[in-house]
Amino acid sequence: MRTMQSWLDSYSADHQNPTNQRLHWICVPPIVWTVIALLWTVPVPAAYARPGAWAVLAMFLAFVWYWKHSRRLGIALLLAFAVLALFTAFLFERLGAANLRWLALAVFVLAWIGQFVGHKYEGRKPSFLTDLSYLLIGPAWLMEKLLRKLGFKALA
Repeated sequence: MRTMQSWLDSYSADHQNPTNQRLHWICVPPIVWTVIALLWTVPVPAAYARPGAWAVLAMFLAFVWYWKHSRRLGIALLLAFAVLALFTAFLFERLGAANLRWLALAVFVLAWIGQFVGHKYEGRKPSFLTDLSYLLIGPAWLMEKLLRKLGFKALA
């Protein structure tokens, strides 16, 4: 099994350009939110679960993957997921499923355009085009950098 450090080092190699890095700080968090929001709007049978059940399941599975690779990073990302889930639940109540879905789709498209513009500056294709696992590494890469700036050691 690859270590989280190995994943992050590989991801960093594809993200050296300062403009690309800034665009990732701007675009990756909204992309994570849009996935949560879109899954939140997928109907679930009321007898079995509440709205957002698919999103919670996806966040749990992502957390398990992060936890296996780095406990500290997993906890930090779980906290980020919780904040995003609360924000999404709030928007779901205010906007309804259809409007939340349209908002999330619009943000998703704009954020991905930003990602591809960043990679145009980088001169390299996005990492996930070689391995879909890198879709999980983008948020971890940013969280690791944030934790380090805050004085925490993310990988342990």
